[in-house]
Amino acid sequence: MLMSSQSDKFWAGGYVRNMFETTLPTAPFGSTGHRSTRVIFGAAALGGMSQERADATLASVAAWGINHIDTAASYGESEDRLKPWLANHRADVFLATKTGRRSGAGAREELEKSLERMGVDHIDMVQIHNLVEDDEWERAHAPGGAVEALAAARDEGLISHVGVTGHGLRIAGMHLRSLQAFDFASVLLPINFILLDNPAYRVDVEALLALCSERGIAVQTIKAIARGRWADGAVSGPGKFSWYDPLTDPEPIDRAVRYVLSNEQFFLNTTSDARKLPVIVEAASGNLTAPTSDEMRADIEAEGITPLFDAEELDRI
Repeated sequence: MLMSSQSDKFWAGGYVRNMFETTLPTAPFGSTGHRSTRVIFGAAALGGMSQERADATLASVAAWGINHIDTAASYGESEDRLKPWLANHRADVFLATKTGRRSGAGAREELEKSLERMGVDHIDMVQIHNLVEDDEWERAHAPGGAVEALAAARDEGLISHVGVTGHGLRIAGMHLRSLQAFDFASVLLPINFILLDNPAYRVDVEALLALCSERGIAVQTIKAIARGRWADGAVSGPGKFSWYDPLTDPEPIDRAVRYVLSNEQFFLNTTSDARKLPVIVEAASGNLTAPTSDEMRADIEAEGITPLFDAEELDRI
């Protein structure tokens, strides 16, 4: 979901100029053959930026050594903002995008537009976006559906891999269902301490992780630094660069990042609030020892962290 445009004056604050030495961890991205940085750049951050600011952001991404970019057709101008940078750096990154279409014709149309918008003739992975509702799952997996169309595009060489993503407390279970129906290369789902403190969600996540480990499927995570939903209930507006309220203090962010990346199976997709990128990268470049449960519960108390998803209707965000 695209947030309000971020101020082009942001970079004057020095986040790009004050670069620090980083050594980001890498790992095989499932069975794709690519060794990805375990921090994946969430290019939703580019969706509301000017081209100048997007170029500066991508220069930082390259300087940090991030070699995996995740975008989507629905992320505002993100794919367009990537185009000039990809003209010179396409070979440097694993490029992933997403389609929200469930029909085969729709998914193919969106794929072709993504290729054009990014100025590329090949995408490393296209993911079926937020496949959580039963009726949408049935349409996507039916003959003539999005899964079939993306598999055909893979056979044509337009893409190399097909993935699946989603939000909410039902998504780990839906991913298990998807993996029984098709050989997806990657799954993406929300992971943070307070979400995994939900016993039902944790059981589904653990079952999903076991299957992904067995089959060599990459596991991407989102919402690592979420504090909770915005207090006013609105997901967009002035000063809101992600649909959730993110942590702002570097120390809790550091613990939240370490909590995710201490599990060697996880990749962490960065937030659409680009102001948090330097802190996330710095946290991921250090000692990834897991924080204690007491430390995480202290952050919940001090930061007012609440679950992003606590009812069925919130799963659709």
